[in-house]
Amino acid sequence: MKKATATMKKTDSGDKNGGASPSQLIDARIEELKDWRGEVLARVRALIKQAEPEVVEEWKWRGVPVWERGGIICTGETYKSAVKLTFAKGASLEDPTDLFNSSLEGNTRRAIDFHEGDKIDEDALKALIRAAAALNMSAKAGSARKKASS
Repeated sequence: MKKATATMKKTDSGDKNGGASPSQLIDARIEELKDWRGEVLARVRALIKQAEPEVVEEWKWRGVPVWERGGIICTGETYKSAVKLTFAKGASLEDPTDLFNSSLEGNTRRAIDFHEGDKIDEDALKALIRAAAALNMSAKAGSARKKASS
């Protein structure tokens, strides 16, 4: 019989960041950008929260906003010419409106690069976020059933 052990989730928040929460760190990132990238990051963040109200915000890998529900939904990286939303399991998601436009060759991840002036298809993005969360939750439920039967 296997012994159940608790695992601790590691994130780059709390004491390492002066006590600031991941949400506060994301707020600060948006504020420090002071250009179209901050506006886009703020907009996609709002859409993520609308699509998946129970989403958890994290701050990982020395400064990357991460949205999770049952696992990573996506990350929000900012570059000089793009805001990139990388979906951890994007290759497993249906993308009927072809939002994914980056990292298309990988077996697991897919990304959406937003450039200055791009229009965001809000309904399609929210549907993709809900699908990613549902995939995470179904995988989580599947692994719990698998553990219970062993």
